[in-house]
Amino acid sequence: MEATPFLSSSLPSALLPQHVHPKGLFSVPVNPQACRIAVVRKKTSFCTKAAALRGNVQVKGVPTSVPVRVAHELHQAGHRYLDVRTPEEFSAGHVPGAINIPYMYRLGSGMANNHSFMAEVSAYFGKYDEIIVGCQLGKRSLMAATDLLAAGFTAVTDIAGGYAAWTRNGLPNEW
Repeated sequence: MEATPFLSSSLPSALLPQHVHPKGLFSVPVNPQACRIAVVRKKTSFCTKAAALRGNVQVKGVPTSVPVRVAHELHQAGHRYLDVRTPEEFSAGHVPGAINIPYMYRLGSGMANNHSFMAEVSAYFGKYDEIIVGCQLGKRSLMAATDLLAAGFTAVTDIAGGYAAWTRNGLPNEW
């Protein structure tokens, strides 16, 4: 099996440093069948890590999203559940023991950010608490989880598919 070169120009532009021209940043021989590439920011430069052994490296600052059955197992193992849906959505049904802190509120026909979200989360959770973040369909929770990681929370997991997938899978809920 022959290794193919990995060129910086194949990186998405969002992962390239802004002060460096995207061509010629670095070239690393990589066997694409054996690993994935993750880009990790270290001070002012970028470097690559070949994940040859595991193949499931997470890009720093991007939350891990897991299926609802995995989220349920994490919840049973002691991870705390943060429900970022609106109070109306939460009162219609939620995961047992969930803490409701809306990431957004309904405003007319749209949604508006909860400007006190981070302060409210910090009142209930510590930076090192294991937190499962869920919403209705998985979009708000992914945004909230990303913001939590950026704010220094270290053990944040997003639920792919949200509460809708949770109920579709017949997992426990309460009202």
